[in-house]
Amino acid sequence: MRWLRSIFNRPEKAYVHPYLAGAILGVVLFVAFLLTGNGLGSSGATSRIDAALVDIVAPAHVDKTPYLLKMAGGDKNPLDDWIVPVFFGALLGGFTSGARSGRLGLVTTKGPNISNRTRWLMSFIGGVIFLYGARMARGCTSGQALSGGATLAAGSWVIMLAIFGSAYLLAYFVRKLWL
Repeated sequence: MRWLRSIFNRPEKAYVHPYLAGAILGVVLFVAFLLTGNGLGSSGATSRIDAALVDIVAPAHVDKTPYLLKMAGGDKNPLDDWIVPVFFGALLGGFTSGARSGRLGLVTTKGPNISNRTRWLMSFIGGVIFLYGARMARGCTSGQALSGGATLAAGSWVIMLAIFGSAYLLAYFVRKLWL
């Protein structure tokens, strides 16, 4: 238990300079393209995890649903794809980075006029909507912005402008979550 307390009670370190972090991210993206032939992203992994769970609970449903069939139909293992280890690696990397820099903890960032419960509910709803949109767009923001933007895909640039523009317009309506 002592080691667990030491993880959560480390002094907070300074953030990495944003230009250096961007350069490192660019190198990671290049290496991802070089080694796997794919860019970075994570929403595909959540779909594959969902397909694996459905395949366990209702395998007949998987074979009747075209979306799930291509990931988990027949003898296919939906977790046998490059994006699944990338997803879990990002989770582990974020946890490790937070632990090493002294920023690991359970904190609810919110404005003073709402409860923690409301903040968590709104975050969950926003996350579900965003994940649904990511699957409809055939890629999440990291996949669209990083991988698509790096290859100068016009659709990726359009979707990123739409995401930032709609977030700016929506900010007026959800400002009470922060003010």
